[in-house]
Amino acid sequence: MKNAYPVTILRGDGIGPEVMDATLAVLRATGIAFDFHTQPVGEEAERLFGTGLPQQTLESIERDHVALKGPTATPVAGNRKSYNLDLRQRFDTYANVRPVRIHPGVVTRYSDEAINLVVVRENTEGEYSAVEAQNPLDDSIESTARYTPEGCRRIAQFAFDYVRSHGRKKVTAIHKANIFQMSHGLFLNTARAVASKYPDIEFEDMIADNFFQQLILRPSQFDVVIATNLLGDLASDAAAALVGGLGLAPGANVGGEYAIFEAVHGTADNIAGKGLANPSSLILSAAMMLDHLDEQDAGDHVRKALDKTLESGQRTGDIKTKRQGLASGTEQFTRSIIANL
Repeated sequence: MKNAYPVTILRGDGIGPEVMDATLAVLRATGIAFDFHTQPVGEEAERLFGTGLPQQTLESIERDHVALKGPTATPVAGNRKSYNLDLRQRFDTYANVRPVRIHPGVVTRYSDEAINLVVVRENTEGEYSAVEAQNPLDDSIESTARYTPEGCRRIAQFAFDYVRSHGRKKVTAIHKANIFQMSHGLFLNTARAVASKYPDIEFEDMIADNFFQQLILRPSQFDVVIATNLLGDLASDAAAALVGGLGLAPGANVGGEYAIFEAVHGTADNIAGKGLANPSSLILSAAMMLDHLDEQDAGDHVRKALDKTLESGQRTGDIKTKRQGLASGTEQFTRSIIANL
């Protein structure tokens, strides 16, 4: 018998605890043994410890090497660093992996066109790592982003290795090297250099403006998309909108030693505690975690169970399915997924 997999659980803010409870119920139903270590994060941790990432939480991730995380609140135009960004940089999870596909039974604008793409986003450098400072003389803001040859190389190599290991065929690099000729130029030229070492994989690059046009017009042309931190964030969310929204989009942050799997949507404070939250994003992220743990069969079972549930017309209120009926609450929807495992 295999030993239980240690996993740090970060429940998060808003609807985080609800979608986490649903996800853990699905994971337990797979029959895989886990040793879950629940640790504080986000606003609850701020109240209890004066920081959203207490030392005990960081030490738990260091021990377990794998974490499953609910959404956490990030202030808009505030003075606090995003917990997500802090975790990614602390544990050097340099690759953000966001698969996007059409789910059977879900109504989209592209129901007759196959969409099955993955956005691989550089996760620790670029604009999101920028150092910002205010000039007291005129209150202007200066923001300095950092791109390194190694950071660009490793994300490009990750993308090409992902294509090979997942039976895919093509990499598209998106950029603004026409404007940011040095920073995005380094990203683009590095991607081209890495591509030359993978002659069996098709490679193309696109200026971001054109990419977003093409994503709307013909999304099926894309397979694996590699992007800088900022552009990758925009691209992954835009792609998710094509297939039903962020509630159906999983996400993983992967590095050499650590991996953090997370819900990619917000905290939805307006429905927190009402039993209405859609747990699909975190459940699909947990399926990616199973893949990471070499439990691919269990991950596939979870994805198929969710698809079967949606195809039957079972849904939460934010999802539109072809078979229309009354929307389910979080618990009923989760029970249906477990029944379909």
